[in-house]
Parts: sequence; C-alpha cells; structure tokens
Amino acid sequence: MQLASGPPSTLTALPWANHSWAREFVLLGFAHVPTLRPLLAALFLAAFLLTLLGNTLIVLLPALDSALRTPMYFFLRQLALLEICFSLDVVPRLLLTLLQPGRGVSPAGCALQLLLVLSCVTSECFLLTTMAWDRYVAICRPLHYVAIVNPRLCRVLAGMCWLAGVPVSLVFTIWLFRFPFCGPRGIRHFFCDIAPLLSLVCADTRIFEANALAATVLIMIVPFCLITMSYTKIVATVLRMSSATGRHKALSTCASHLVVVTLFYGTTGVIHLRPKASYSPESKQVVSLSYTLVTPMLNPLIYSLRNKEVKAALHRVCPQRRGTHSP
Repeated sequence: MQLASGPPSTLTALPWANHSWAREFVLLGFAHVPTLRPLLAALFLAAFLLTLLGNTLIVLLPALDSALRTPMYFFLRQLALLEICFSLDVVPRLLLTLLQPGRGVSPAGCALQLLLVLSCVTSECFLLTTMAWDRYVAICRPLHYVAIVNPRLCRVLAGMCWLAGVPVSLVFTIWLFRFPFCGPRGIRHFFCDIAPLLSLVCADTRIFEANALAATVLIMIVPFCLITMSYTKIVATVLRMSSATGRHKALSTCASHLVVVTLFYGTTGVIHLRPKASYSPESKQVVSLSYTLVTPMLNPLIYSLRNKEVKAALHRVCPQRRGTHSP
C-alpha cells in the first residue's frame, strides 16, 4: 500500500509536516487550486445556505399544511432532515479548510465526522428504499394503501432507517482508528473519509478493505436492487392502466424520487464502488461534492418544482400579495 497521501513537495511545504509529535490531521481539500479557495468558499457557502433553507422548508411545510400529512411526505421530511444533518457534518469543516488552510483536525473530530458520514450515507440508502416501497404500495395496491402504510409503521420504518447506519459506521470507524497512522497526516480530501485515511495507515489493511468493500456492496446494492424491483412492478402496473391520465398521474408521483435516487447512486456509487487506484484524489473531491453538497441542495428543488401538491401548499402557506380589504 502506498503510504504517502500526496506529492512530497506538497506535504513537506506545510508548517506541521516535519513535526513527528503532531497528532492532528490536516484536510488538504482543494490544495491544488489555492487561488480559487476564496471563490470556492463563497460558492459552497451559498449552496450550504440554500440546502439548509430548502430542506428546512420541506421539514416545516407538512406541519403547516394538513394536505401534506401523508406517508409520502412523512418520508420526504425524513430525507430532508437527513440531508440537513449530512450538510452540517461536512460543509462547515469544508469552509474552514478553504478559509484557513493547514488548520488541524483532532483524531476524535475526524473519527466523529467519518462516523456521521458513514451513518448518513447508509441511512439514506435505506430511506430511499422505503420511499420506493411506499410508491409501490400506493400504485400497485391502492385499495390497501391506508391499511398497510399506517402512521405507526411509518414511524417504525423511519426509525429503522435512521438507526441502520449506526452499527456499520461504529464498527468501521473504531476499526480504522485502531490502525497506526504514520508520517505527515495530510488528508487529500475535504472531509475525513475511509479511502484517504487508509492511505496514511502504516499497517496491513487488506482485511479491513475487503470487509469495507463487502459492507459497501451490501448496503448500496441490496437497497438499489429493492428499488429496482419496486419500480419494475410499478411500471408493469402503470402499463396495464387504461387511462392515460391515470398513467401520467401515477408516474408523476414517482418522478422526483427517481431523480433523487439517480443523483444519489450515480455519485456515491462512483466513489465507493470504484477501485481506489482508478481515480485521483482531486477527481474524487469533485465527485464527492456531488453527494455532499449538490444533491442535498437540489433535493428540495426537485420535489418542489416537480410536485404540484408541494407547490400548492407553498401557495397556501406563503403570504400572497392580495388586498387586505374584504369585498
């Protein structure tokens, strides 16, 4: 395994590089474009604020409008809460890395960030699967939908999705941080992730890597297969509908979820299922931005712009420019 995390000139130029006593890690995110750091920080801050605003609106809207108090919007609120947690875990540290290059991260802080990242990604895989199951029941078994997808079951499924990532993230975080880290602790990424941390380990990590890959395949592929099965049955049911209006209405309720699934799996799959040697740290940072910053920002826009019920609720809740005098 290659122990250095970057070119020697990059690491030795940093002030902490020659201090063997230094215990902190240093995130080197976007160190290859130092002149663009202020601009990137401004862009990422804007995207972060939009993410918080949009997802907070998705969380609050069903509470303000009774028309959105359905299982589908209950799970959508969980997704929005998950995106908020994910963004709060990654983006503030990213902004500090851009504005204060060379700022250290304690091993405990790095481990906590990795723990939350792994937990959020795992929970999102299962939550997207649950949302696909909800659409399957709504379209393929509409007469039994209310009885099957009841509020109690929704709460249980949401709780299971939130907790699903905890055991996996705990095991791999504790296991990884039990390895010895040698040499300059420069992480060529903008957050603490498994692959860049492994490049700093001076021990045999083959067993860890094999188990991590197996867990990744299990966590990502199994939910993806279940989502695919759900939508295969949904498409088959829709094609049997005699009404074109009914077909359009059924598919429109799934369109937003399909877009979100495509964005999530298209970016996380590239990062976590490709061999480590097949991409550079710089390209990994760019792809990682997609699921850590861009996707959480786009999700509220996808659901609000393509969903008539959400837009109608926004019109009912938001103040309208209308006269205050009664006719």
